[in-house]
Amino acid sequence: MKINFTFRPKLCDTLKNYSAPAFFADLTAGLIVGIVSLPLAIALAIASGLKPEIGIFTAIIGGFLVSALGGSRVQIGGPAGAFVPLLAPIVLLHGPQALVVCALMAGVILFALGACRLGTMIKYIPFPVVTGFTSGIAIIILSTQIKDFFGLPQKLPADFLGKLRALADGFQPNWPTVFLALAATLAIWFWPKKLGRRLPGSIVVIVLASLAVKYLGWGEHSGIQTLFSQFGEMPRGLPLPHWPSLSLDAWRELVPAALTVAVLGAIESLLCAVVSDGMIDDRHDSNQELMGQGIANVAVGIFGGMPTTGVIARTATNVRSGGRTPVAGMTHALTLLLILLVAAPLAKHIPLAALSAVLVVVSLRMGEWHQFRRLNKWPKSDTVIFLCAFGLTVAVDLPTAVGASLILASALMVKRLAETAQVEPDAEVTQGNSAGQQTAGKIVPEGVVVFRVFGAFFFGAADKLETSLRDAGQLPEVLILRMRDVLALDATGLDALEDLSEKLQRDRKQLILCGPHSQPLFALVRAGFMVRIGEENVCGDMDAALARARILLAQKKNKKVIDS
Repeated sequence: MKINFTFRPKLCDTLKNYSAPAFFADLTAGLIVGIVSLPLAIALAIASGLKPEIGIFTAIIGGFLVSALGGSRVQIGGPAGAFVPLLAPIVLLHGPQALVVCALMAGVILFALGACRLGTMIKYIPFPVVTGFTSGIAIIILSTQIKDFFGLPQKLPADFLGKLRALADGFQPNWPTVFLALAATLAIWFWPKKLGRRLPGSIVVIVLASLAVKYLGWGEHSGIQTLFSQFGEMPRGLPLPHWPSLSLDAWRELVPAALTVAVLGAIESLLCAVVSDGMIDDRHDSNQELMGQGIANVAVGIFGGMPTTGVIARTATNVRSGGRTPVAGMTHALTLLLILLVAAPLAKHIPLAALSAVLVVVSLRMGEWHQFRRLNKWPKSDTVIFLCAFGLTVAVDLPTAVGASLILASALMVKRLAETAQVEPDAEVTQGNSAGQQTAGKIVPEGVVVFRVFGAFFFGAADKLETSLRDAGQLPEVLILRMRDVLALDATGLDALEDLSEKLQRDRKQLILCGPHSQPLFALVRAGFMVRIGEENVCGDMDAALARARILLAQKKNKKVIDS
């Protein structure tokens, strides 16, 4: 495969005619998105089993590089809710350093995908798969917040079904925590949209809840857990770069997880880029976006962060706030850095219940709940794929859900294509749009049979040729296969044609191919089939095919006379 490697971030194009008004618009948007990102970054890190500062480090480093080196004008990078069901079990089994390894390997994979110009392949993932596991992820994120939302004393298992079993054995909520979490959730959910563009409801709720904990003594007297009581002091700066201290065997074990992180990150970021394109009437570079994401993940891994990707909610906030260039995303990262340097000590008063409320709202809004009402209107196969992706995401894990649903979608697609393929005796009126391509009104000589092949002639449909010929009875002296309606031919279809040709030749009979399209014709030439069958037996239209059949019949008749 020839690779035409180009590396040109969107930032290079947008800075050509950059103006002061554009800078101030990006600056305003970046400040707002930075404030919005703060509670999300902390909450997503905690939900993944990490310290809260890891989410901030990731949002700063990953967010800056995704904007500076990516292929979208307004994409915002950082920790993503979609990663939580995947990252939390990894941390539980292998420890926090495993996420560093996953980020590094996923970054290399993403960069390679972009460099090989495979970014456009993401669009071929079926819609039911994406919506199914997105809704499943929302359920998983909700389940990760049960402990902090209800202030439960016990530690819950990582898997969804395990949580249900643990809750069935004993459910002892801390009611002040529940009251705070519920009030925070309702406040964020019903926060006015117009006001939210300039003053995000999540940050207002976090600040008010923190003040209540600090000055009203809620944390001490009510059993409400805070960042300080759970994780200690927040650092006031970025960590030094370091290499993860895991063995080579541990790296090997994490390769499947890193592949899943890379695929999920690519899907999430490119879907986000498509959405943002519609909001600003632009077109992103998918390959550059993947390369930018790859570099960002490698850098985040070196600084001990978690995997990063483009995130829809923060990107939409950026656009609605006036951001139009990558400068806004870079400003968002610098805003978070400033908060980390100046206000880190104040973060210790943030209640975990308030952060839990932020993620509850995020998960409720990210779920494709309306799709469940449409399932009875979808084709049954798509409904099965959706439910497979959703059910396996919730009940098993995300890698299994994505893999199984993609395999199921591929199998059902093959079945659909195979059902459209037909091999049947040619009717008197065909779909040919020219007189030469029709059999109506033409005299088909005795001993000649015309069969029409329609659809994709591939491994799922090749057996239909043998079945149709068997049903027709004895093979004719000359068999004409009309291939004008065959749009694709694969190795299995080619093998079926070769078997048919050999069978006819053994019985001293002939095969003629009529009107093959460019792709099937190229496949026949490349495989050497044209030489074996004879180029004179591949005709452009039905008139030429019938004329060739008459010649073959005459030659066979003359040979019989000579032999007798």
